[in-house]
Amino acid sequence: MAKIAFIGIGVMGGPMAAHLARAGHDLTVYNRTQSKAEKWVAEHGGAFAHSPAEAAKEAQIVISCVGNDDDLSAVTMGRDGAFGAMQGGGLFIDHTTVSAQIARQLSVEAQGRSIYVVDAPVSGGQAGAENGKLSIMCGGSKEAFAAAENIMSVYAARIVHVGGPGAGQTTKMCNQIAIAGVLEGLSEALRFAQASKLDLDKVYDAISGGAAQSWQMDNRWATMANDEFDFGFAVDWMRKDLGLALAEARTNGSTLPVAALVDQFYAEVQAAGGGRHDTSSLVSRIAKSRA
Repeated sequence: MAKIAFIGIGVMGGPMAAHLARAGHDLTVYNRTQSKAEKWVAEHGGAFAHSPAEAAKEAQIVISCVGNDDDLSAVTMGRDGAFGAMQGGGLFIDHTTVSAQIARQLSVEAQGRSIYVVDAPVSGGQAGAENGKLSIMCGGSKEAFAAAENIMSVYAARIVHVGGPGAGQTTKMCNQIAIAGVLEGLSEALRFAQASKLDLDKVYDAISGGAAQSWQMDNRWATMANDEFDFGFAVDWMRKDLGLALAEARTNGSTLPVAALVDQFYAEVQAAGGGRHDTSSLVSRIAKSRA
């Protein structure tokens, strides 16, 4: 069993770390809000540290799941960052959704320290983390991925090595671009069905078995119809992710007109107070027909 430092015990990181603890690994956790780390240790065992460096100093593997580029930079390369405490030959796995630029930067920084790095953003939301069924898209060297795969399999149902450093992050951007388009189409279809005074259950039965079927349709059609939007991945986070994709598109020369439009639609949801609602709340910006 490995000695692991887990940095970031939030909605996603907490359950992932718990799976590792149940699998018998020796965990030291760090969280910016220390009370969360203390609560996690009280429930799952292990130890908590007062800084990323303290958590990482004896760890063979360091895993992070934090908020954004600045957070990731601080916990890795900051004054009390993990990289300064890790030993040569150690493994660093990052599950944060961040820019491809910082993923590539960390890989270069770690190479000089003989640390293996995998950028490994996840899909599957809070439920996927809790159930150990996440999908993970990975960037990094073949050697780094080989070292990380078995550990990640403890909390993932699908793990794919996409390419070199940063490839995991750009693949996560593909994921969010696709979800944005699907949710806008689903929102419009639902409102159209309501305006047509159709039985929504029968509409779902009719179209979910054909080419229109999607995970979002199967899991959110009924809840969207009932204005229920408390299912984990928030609009605020989706806007962050779409912002990363739009920024990367300016770098690689691609065009994302639909993603850019849906990003603005999510801005409307935020302005109406729905920033913490889940992404299916996109439908809320389309008024229900009064006909």
